Amino acid sequence: MSLQENFENAAKSANNLSERPSNEDLLKIYSLYKQATQGNNTEDPPGGFDFKAAAKYNAWKKLEGMSKEEAMTQYIDLIERLKSAQ
Repeated sequence: MSLQENFENAAKSANNLSERPSNEDLLKIYSLYKQATQGNNTEDPPGGFDFKAAAKYNAWKKLEGMSKEEAMTQYIDLIERLKSAQ
């Protein structure tokens, strides 16, 4: 299976985890997915007191410069780790 196919399968299984991941893992899942699918974060930072949006923005921004392939690999590894921990 190709990296893209493995990534797509991991993304599908991420929605079916039996236990809700920690907030830290949820941010990793979000940021790695965004980096893998869209590349570097070029969005404007959220304003005001939207702390959830700010956390998501910052998590994705920290991955700047990471290749889409590396983000896919890390995403797959994270989802597999979460699945095996359940």
